[in-house]
Amino acid sequence: MIIQDIIKEIEAFAPLNYAEDFDNVGLLVGDKNAEATGALITLDTLEATVDEAISNNCNLIVSFHPIIFSGLKKITGKNYVERVVLKAIKNDIAIYAIHTALDNQHKGVNDMICEKIGLVNRQILIPRKQSIKKLLTYVPIKDAEKVREALFEAGGGSIGNYDHCSFNVKGEGSFKGNESSNPVIGERGTIHYGEETQIGITFPAHLEGKILNAMFLAHPYEEVAYEIYTLENTNQHLGMGMIGELKESQDEKTFLKSVKSTFKAGCVRHSALLEKPIKKVAVLGGSGSFAIENAKSAGADVYITADLKYHDFYKAENSIILADIGHYESEQFTKNLLYSFLTKKFSNFALILAETNSNPIKYI
Repeated sequence: MIIQDIIKEIEAFAPLNYAEDFDNVGLLVGDKNAEATGALITLDTLEATVDEAISNNCNLIVSFHPIIFSGLKKITGKNYVERVVLKAIKNDIAIYAIHTALDNQHKGVNDMICEKIGLVNRQILIPRKQSIKKLLTYVPIKDAEKVREALFEAGGGSIGNYDHCSFNVKGEGSFKGNESSNPVIGERGTIHYGEETQIGITFPAHLEGKILNAMFLAHPYEEVAYEIYTLENTNQHLGMGMIGELKESQDEKTFLKSVKSTFKAGCVRHSALLEKPIKKVAVLGGSGSFAIENAKSAGADVYITADLKYHDFYKAENSIILADIGHYESEQFTKNLLYSFLTKKFSNFALILAETNSNPIKYI
């Protein structure tokens, strides 16, 4: 097995198309075609992480955070980023980062936080826009079923809890092939009229190449007529943050103390308590100040995130409790999520869960 085989499965789970524009995801260091000896799963890639990979004979590090975030003009070892890259290259270790592609995944970072807290009725807090596309194509009636099934097999026509979804309209098509054409129906140089089915399906944006390839292979025509649109619909299974409900309401202090214990937080910084029970909870792993208004609009009683600044807490405005549990603490279980996923895909391959604690923040 080569490193690319592992990457392929990761990106099927969390497509890189859905990472945020500012992010740096994918294979950051190494050769994707190298034979894989083992993979170390981690939250961060530090020098100690590379040492751990070496000691476990792993030539791939699958990291949540990217060690290379902005451009490197020199690699001389003057800071921790350059030293990590140098050590990885010297020891033929590849580094792969998934970051916000996993943040936006429905069963990703924030779903793991909800699981730890025990939230039910979970929904995406900020559903992703412009991530759903629509395909229209025109097929002879006798070939419509074959083309539809090919599109479904490629992942088209799935909407929420439903699949094999399409809309079909029968009509009359026409065409005339020139002297270089080789028409399946009719003759070149003559206008042909025939009954066709217009097939319409929606599909996730990241599957466009696969959808088109399936259509071209199944379609009988030499030249396939088709249209693709990007829809304005939000994707309820893709996006930042989540919101859910506790099975039973909890007292504010009881809830916050429980969260502190569950996430082993050195402290929980929070806005003023409101003297009312906690039932509806919004979460967003990592730096989440940008979603405060979304949590308030969704009717959350408390919003759990990290990296809130002094003035961010004023935005609570006595309508919600803002709780900062720490960046590392909010994302610490992400490596367990990746490890669990990969062990199911590669049961006979050496996958190691990193033991290095990469939290740079300490508490007295």
